[in-house]
Amino acid sequence: MLNVIPGLEDEFVKAFSKAQMIISKMAGYIAHQLKRCIENTSQFILLVEWEKLTDHTEGFRKSDEYQEWKRLLHHFYDPFPSVEHYKEIKIK
Repeated sequence: MLNVIPGLEDEFVKAFSKAQMIISKMAGYIAHQLKRCIENTSQFILLVEWEKLTDHTEGFRKSDEYQEWKRLLHHFYDPFPSVEHYKEIKIK
């Protein structure tokens, strides 16, 4: 969940359009979705799919590219988001 400072939503979306090019080129990246809340337009949700957890935690988070990602996006958040990892459940 990304809570963007009210009034900066359009700037965030523009910055994210650049940032998504960074993450999409990382090893292990599969896909991502950014969605905006209808009821609270300052709130977004970002779901990124990775081949392995370490593609995110080690590969991306410890890369020079992540530093650019941070520069582009981290100043928009209040409060700063927590990052959680999920796995797909195969329902029979």
